[in-house]
Amino acid sequence: MTNAIEHFTARLTFETDVSDVHAALSAGAGGLVVVDSRGARAWAQGHLPGALHLPTADIAHRAAQLVPAGADVVTYCWGPGCNGATRAALEFAKLGYRVREMLGGFEYWVREGLEFETPAGPQRRPADELTAPRWTVSCDC
Repeated sequence: MTNAIEHFTARLTFETDVSDVHAALSAGAGGLVVVDSRGARAWAQGHLPGALHLPTADIAHRAAQLVPAGADVVTYCWGPGCNGATRAALEFAKLGYRVREMLGGFEYWVREGLEFETPAGPQRRPADELTAPRWTVSCDC
């Protein structure tokens, strides 16, 4: 049982989800920096409001200029089929940042019906009821 407790504690320490990130951003959580680790074309297709665009390849040499020491960093990439956010989180960890990976990535942000930014301005798609509760804001988990 100890291994299971350690495993799940570590996951909650180093991972977060779309719902929790949305709640933190909505509450104006101080010190939170959400980092989109995708390339320029993906960023332009859409990104989280207020996110910092910092592709993984640039983190090692640009993070210190853009992300304050002591920030609570959350990385994301496309979605659960991509480990780009994991690689980005590793780069931040190597630099000594407190960092978590947002599970689901940009895909689940959009699929849960949350607002995202594009060059044309804010966008929103209807929530996909397979990924988000249809009649409530949260799954109450």
